[in-house]
Amino acid sequence: MLTEISIRNFAIIEEVTVPFEDGLTVLTGETGAGKSIIIDAIGLLIGGRGSSEYVRHGTDRAEIEGLFYIREDHPVINKALELGIDVADGMIVLKRDMTSSGKSICRVNGKLVTLAILREIGQSLIDIHGQHEHQFLMQSDKHLTLLDQYHSAELKRTLNEYQQLYKRYIDVQKQLMQLTENEQEMAHRIDLIQYQLDEIDQAKLQPNEDEELQEEKQRLSNFERLYQSVNDAYQALYGEQKGIDVLGLALSHLEDVSEYDSELKPIQEAVTNAYYALEDSAHQLRNYVDTMEFDPGRLEVIEERLHEINTLKRKYGNSVEEILEFSSRIEEELDTFTNKDDRIKVLKEEMNEIGKDLYLEAKQLSILRKKIAEKLEKKIHQQLKDLYMEKTTFKVSFKPTTSTSTITSEIDGKAVHFTKNGMDDVEFLISTNPGEPLKPLAKIASGGELSRIILALKAIFSNQQEVASIIFDEVDTGVSGRVAQAIAEKIQKLSAGSQVLCITHLPQVAAMADRHLYIEKNIKKDRTLTIVKPLSFDEKVKEIARMISGVEVTDLTKRHAKEMIQYADDAKISS
Repeated sequence: MLTEISIRNFAIIEEVTVPFEDGLTVLTGETGAGKSIIIDAIGLLIGGRGSSEYVRHGTDRAEIEGLFYIREDHPVINKALELGIDVADGMIVLKRDMTSSGKSICRVNGKLVTLAILREIGQSLIDIHGQHEHQFLMQSDKHLTLLDQYHSAELKRTLNEYQQLYKRYIDVQKQLMQLTENEQEMAHRIDLIQYQLDEIDQAKLQPNEDEELQEEKQRLSNFERLYQSVNDAYQALYGEQKGIDVLGLALSHLEDVSEYDSELKPIQEAVTNAYYALEDSAHQLRNYVDTMEFDPGRLEVIEERLHEINTLKRKYGNSVEEILEFSSRIEEELDTFTNKDDRIKVLKEEMNEIGKDLYLEAKQLSILRKKIAEKLEKKIHQQLKDLYMEKTTFKVSFKPTTSTSTITSEIDGKAVHFTKNGMDDVEFLISTNPGEPLKPLAKIASGGELSRIILALKAIFSNQQEVASIIFDEVDTGVSGRVAQAIAEKIQKLSAGSQVLCITHLPQVAAMADRHLYIEKNIKKDRTLTIVKPLSFDEKVKEIARMISGVEVTDLTKRHAKEMIQYADDAKISS
């Protein structure tokens, strides 16, 4: 869960540290006090889009830092370890600084990371729901993703197999297009390949030739030094110094006395081995010297050959082996071009077979999704019933895909379109009044209805998601009365299994809070400051009374607030 967030020089916040606890935490306050600014800061902390406008006027940078404690089996730990980020005691610290010039500096557990990595880790920890969520829900192209999140384990294997086939189809399709689309480009490519093959073939390269030539060049370039040193070594052993003779004399003396003392025997054997080893080495040195021959013409030939090989390396590879591998690849490519008609036929047959398999996998995906959709519809209806939308009809609609990002294959004489996720377009339809036809969410749902639908979906999907914290930013907009109470109870039930932070204007939701934070705006030295204050019980009663009455807090509204808190406590116990 999110344990603490520190915000400095962010918008109208000079500096504030907000500790959080498990369960339901609500944030309330007057309009414009800065409630949503705190949620904006959390959004930026988990990789949201930043701007220099967020940096408090008169300062160089805004700083946001959040401390999370997570379970040892949370997926984000493996993700962090893959990225080389150490995680100790289930603790993750996210930090993001934004400069007045618009630059972002991101860290995870002290390690500098890119914004993309911060976003990947951050969005695995926090799920923020606000006005953007309404927009997301109304985009029909996102509905398939939402459906697949529900019982995703059932779909995972089939979708993976489908996507592997889809990739193969795309690869074969690209090969076919290369062979059929541009004859002029192909002719140019054939000319280039033929030139490259001729150039490599004329060089008559041999494996490891460059390394062997380099060694020979080194020997010839250092011929004089080699000859002198090897000859001096030989003379030291068999010349005037007669090193071998001296060692032979030592060996003779040891042989004379070793029979009198057993301790001398191993020494004599070691000297004997050394004598014969040196004698053999001396013979090898003599043969080496006798065979040495300096040929200036050979050195020139080697340098020319190495120059030729290096020219080819600059074009085709870093070694002779890589050049030969390149030659083999383009030879295969040339063979494909020169036997184009046969290759086209093979590729078309392969595409046809993959298309049939793709259709079977896509059908299986559709069957699974329709079964999952039926379960989701039942769950949604139950959740909506709890939120006083019992007469609402919710339906998951399936149609053949009309996406522009498709491939098309002919199956049984009919063109079938496929995307990377299958052959279905999925859309959530709703009718909020009996007798009215099902329509897209964007065309029928009011703000209050959308708020309840989002809450219903979150109540269902929260079990499938692994986020540590859920944040609702005024998700209760547009509701009142018994619906507001139902929303409050639904949010509280969500907090039983996950940390929930909620900005609210509803006293019913505030009454359900395990912890109540009050956001207020003060003026200090002609500057506006946002302050976050945890409320005591009496302060909570007063704040809820203000939310009930709107302006004046009376003894009656205070009694009403206490009754709401008591009702909320009873509801928590009974749930």
